[in-house]
Amino acid sequence: MARTKEKLSRAKNAKNDEFYTQWSDIEKEVNAYIEYDKDVFRGKTILLPADDPFESNFFKYFATHFNDYGLKKLIATSYDPSPIVNTQLELSLFDDVDNDISRGETTKVSRAYRIELTDVSDLDNNGRVNIADVELQLSVERKKISKGQKSDVLSYLSGDNNPDGINSFSAGDFRSKEVTALKEEADVIITNPPFSLFRDFIKWINPEEKQFLVIGNINAITYKEVFPLIKENVIWLGTGIGRWISGFIVPENYDLFGSEARVESGKRIVATNNALWLTNLEHGKRHQPLALMTLKDNLKFSKHKRVRDDGYLKYDNYDAIEVPFTDAIPSDYTGIMGVPITFLDKYSPEQFEIVKFRKGDDDKDLRVNGKAPYFRILIRHKN
Repeated sequence: MARTKEKLSRAKNAKNDEFYTQWSDIEKEVNAYIEYDKDVFRGKTILLPADDPFESNFFKYFATHFNDYGLKKLIATSYDPSPIVNTQLELSLFDDVDNDISRGETTKVSRAYRIELTDVSDLDNNGRVNIADVELQLSVERKKISKGQKSDVLSYLSGDNNPDGINSFSAGDFRSKEVTALKEEADVIITNPPFSLFRDFIKWINPEEKQFLVIGNINAITYKEVFPLIKENVIWLGTGIGRWISGFIVPENYDLFGSEARVESGKRIVATNNALWLTNLEHGKRHQPLALMTLKDNLKFSKHKRVRDDGYLKYDNYDAIEVPFTDAIPSDYTGIMGVPITFLDKYSPEQFEIVKFRKGDDDKDLRVNGKAPYFRILIRHKN
């Protein structure tokens, strides 16, 4: 039974790792950083790991804006296998290889590869630079490597020797020596990492040394690898959370569920409503103070009946009040307050101090009248 549960858990994680970010969501989020600092990416090397460049909107977006953003280099890596490999762009890197396999001419081929762009030009001479120019460039480079010639743009990844998934890893895995070396070269790491490996991915990035922008599950806030970094203002939420993120593209084997699941232009899209952006890139939203009412006004005018009726209850095991809604934080309360984890979407480090997470003085979950509300962040006003 335990083995069956383990298999089901692995299968569920694998499905959740097959979520692909839409162009519109990437554009909305990245625009916030460009608006705050138009040179945020200028002269920098961006690494897009844990994705296939030919299905990844991250690759298409940054390749399209390579010159607009003044990038020094764009590096993208794929992994083997990818569930919708080569379905989003017309170019396939592997047609000849697949034909060789079908003829029995080879028995093992790595489909993992890396792309390194240092220039994006108007190769089709149509007066504008777009993803079609990148496709044309990669088509030329693919012909080179298919003939055994060296390409500075396109190359296969081989992975670690004898990959065991613990200390050595297969081709394209972000933990492999090859991709880790590319990480060391990069200035900024941007991707939608495998949700099941999110903890490992954050540790691999090392946010105190590398800039990054990733998308993940809201519950990632609660991870011990993440929350201490948020508390110390090393990392923070991006500008998009929940319904701000319009949905993820999923492969054919993924069931469409929920009222907002849909098919658009042949793409299967699931809106999860539980995703967020996590980053250490500056943006304006995090410095906007939250407009609040006084405690007295909240008790009288709050839109939440629970606040008007019950007021602000004290925790059983910590000297703080329970604030069940972010917009009900009293502006004039000088003590410590427990707020929902979604507070971090409105958190301004100039306005609030994060004290601790979830636990009371007895090192157990915070409780009110014997009941533990869902995870709380303990905060207080700075001024």
